[in-house]
Amino acid sequence: MTTTYEVRLADLQEQRAAVVCGRITRDQIADFLGGAFGEVMDLLASQDMQPAGPPFARYRFRDDGILEVDAGFPVPAPVTPAGRVEASTLPGGRVATTMHVGDYAGVGSAYDAASQFLTEEGYEVADAPWECYLDDPDVPAPRTEVFMPCRPVRAAADRVASVDQADQADQVDQVDYPN
Repeated sequence: MTTTYEVRLADLQEQRAAVVCGRITRDQIADFLGGAFGEVMDLLASQDMQPAGPPFARYRFRDDGILEVDAGFPVPAPVTPAGRVEASTLPGGRVATTMHVGDYAGVGSAYDAASQFLTEEGYEVADAPWECYLDDPDVPAPRTEVFMPCRPVRAAADRVASVDQADQADQVDQVDYPN
């Protein structure tokens, strides 16, 4: 069965977060996330704070197969770091977003759909993506919302034209006018 994704653009505000950062392999994701989310929740409780949204994980894929992961929760106020938990932010700005419903092993298809959407709409990935887990992992079809920061791609001709215009502007600025 092929899953169809509805991908849309959204503009987000920067969001404070409390996270645990790690370097892991794909087969360590579930254990890492469970531990990280628990540590962040314990820290928030010790600071009389509740999460400002669902848990998330932000992934940076390295060429050597290692994932750099920031896992935690958005928070309503600054946190005081302790143990492995540190203060962070989720970036603001334009994102492509879509919802994956089902087994976590299939969430890669949501990233593929978002990437294809960006290409078709004239955008490119601008920063590391993240995903928010809207349901507990034991739900039969958990919902995972994917966020992919993006920016418009300017056509090569537009880039050349803007460089030429900038060069011309520089030349005009350097002209000495008679008094």
